[in-house]
Amino acid sequence: MSERAFTPTRVGTLELKHRIVMGSMHLNLERTDDGGAALAQFYRERALGGADLIITGGAAVNREGSGGRTFALLNEPESAPALTRAAAAVHEAGGHLALQLFHAGRYAFEATFGLRPLAPSAVYSRFSRCEPEAMDEEQIRRTIADFASGARRAKELGFDAVEIMASEGYLINQFVSPLTNLRDDAWGGDAGRRRRFPLAVLAAVREAVGREFPVIVRTSGTDLMDGSSTDRELDDLAVALAAGGADALNVGVGWHESTVPTVQALVPHGHWLSVARRVRTAIRAAGFETPVIGSNRVNSVALAEEALARGDADLVAMARPFLADPRIIETSRAGLLPLVNTCIGCNEACLDRSFGDEPVSCLVNPRAGRELAYPPIPLPALPRSEEAPSQAPVSGPGQAAVVGAGPAGLQAAATLAAAGVRVDLYEAADAIGGQFQLAGRVPGKSDFLETIRYFENLLPGLGVRVLTGTPATPADLAGYSHVVVATGVVPRRVRIPGAELGHVLDYREAFTAPARVGRRVAIVGGGGIAVDLAHLLAEADPGREIAIMRRSGRIGAGIGPSTRWAVLAELRAAGVRTLTGVGYRRITADGVEITDPDGALELVPGDTVILAAGQEPHASLAEGLALEGVPYTVIGGARDASGLNAVRAFDDGLRAGTAIAALLAGAPAAAH
Repeated sequence: MSERAFTPTRVGTLELKHRIVMGSMHLNLERTDDGGAALAQFYRERALGGADLIITGGAAVNREGSGGRTFALLNEPESAPALTRAAAAVHEAGGHLALQLFHAGRYAFEATFGLRPLAPSAVYSRFSRCEPEAMDEEQIRRTIADFASGARRAKELGFDAVEIMASEGYLINQFVSPLTNLRDDAWGGDAGRRRRFPLAVLAAVREAVGREFPVIVRTSGTDLMDGSSTDRELDDLAVALAAGGADALNVGVGWHESTVPTVQALVPHGHWLSVARRVRTAIRAAGFETPVIGSNRVNSVALAEEALARGDADLVAMARPFLADPRIIETSRAGLLPLVNTCIGCNEACLDRSFGDEPVSCLVNPRAGRELAYPPIPLPALPRSEEAPSQAPVSGPGQAAVVGAGPAGLQAAATLAAAGVRVDLYEAADAIGGQFQLAGRVPGKSDFLETIRYFENLLPGLGVRVLTGTPATPADLAGYSHVVVATGVVPRRVRIPGAELGHVLDYREAFTAPARVGRRVAIVGGGGIAVDLAHLLAEADPGREIAIMRRSGRIGAGIGPSTRWAVLAELRAAGVRTLTGVGYRRITADGVEITDPDGALELVPGDTVILAAGQEPHASLAEGLALEGVPYTVIGGARDASGLNAVRAFDDGLRAGTAIAALLAGAPAAAH
């Protein structure tokens, strides 16, 4: 297993223990008032978990190149303490830290510092929604010098390498592309002159840090923009960078303005590694042995191993998987694969937050980015079947019960058990996972089932008694010191005449019994569940006629912005009809009678009508516990179904589990 992934390698003078790189992620922790404590602990835990080469989020080489107000400003003194602290923490944990040199170009936001973004040409950006200023010769020279001084500063601050960000549509990539470089001077006009800026940056950085200090370049393997650089032009650039002294090339894919998905869950695992293979082939054909790093949609060491075996790359970068599991290297290397907490590619707490100011975290690992606030869950040994905890609940002082094994309940049970609390986890269904069981059926969301697999193995190892197929009553729970009510949600009741007809299903019935769904489907409701259900039904039977209806708001509202557009594009391609601003008249044997925004009457055909118009808390257990005098806490959807998503559910479980563990260790608990 992983013979290539765990073989040593080199990047320039840097000796690495294995070939898995922790890729760059902006965390919104880079400029905080804690002196860099949270940032340092975040990186420290990943290094302790086996990460060797870690690449930081982008550090802006000047103010006009910053990606936002939380970006480190490398050449300004106030950023130094946090960056130095991060490098020292990684070194103490046995790893190496490379700093990414960043300039957003036309992707910068004028509102950040009141500075108009600079770019090779004044080409409007749909991402930052502004037209940048075309750089003059002095600004170009100054920016090159800023990259060089930033690299020199990184070396002074104790970093082990730098990575020049020249991909994903940022400044250097903008100079390379004919879409954004409209110049006809020494810096543009043909592919050769458009390459001059990245090569000048590399030469200046190399001169600033010396031959022995590793310099990585993250270069674009494909822009995924019509009319941008060709594959041949990008291969030629990669060869020129290798000839110019780059110690490794990290191959990026796509721009933020591209309409081709690159990192969303619906993109197959490892889909873009062929781009890295193409670049690597070009470099080898030119006679260079420069290591190539492949990336995008690799969420396990096993997938990285396959890529290395195929010759796609010399190293493989994973970013979000280190959010989901800081010990992914250690756990995989030990062969404890069932205990790896797998990244599900949802983007909800990571990528979607990184474009704002909220600290980045992880849906399936809510500790991510908050390692100082919440203690880690220990990595248990995998229990043998004969060592599995008894299925018989034994309540008593100091023991907690968690009722409901959806995301909130699973996280609460794990957090409590990790703190030393004896936990019984009750689940009325035959399996744990709650709505993750439904989500795992949706195309592109099979990794949600990996989260269930993780908890299936983690909880028994922590000593949690998992009692599936076991509803819990207040009387059953009377002996516990505290009860966590995580009973989730139920479909919201929809008051439309005809909702009681036999061909009307709620969304849970449609997910679990798709064979009952006809060829013409009318879905009442247009949120994330409705969109997922339409996606599932369309893929299962491409001949289905599906319509999604919503009274107000956007179809798919609530889905993260980096994912929603891609999912809706899939639905459009599948012929799914979407209607908003409708009024519901009644459900008939033939479908749903609605009024459109102009008041016109229409029948939306439906052999099956599915109600997916929201959710309501399912928390009746709490009332019984209150009557019994049993201390309890309600979390997740059972507490509040409005705006419910899995990010909030896992976070609720972490917060409640931590608070209740402290309560049981000290003062008597009180119902609330």
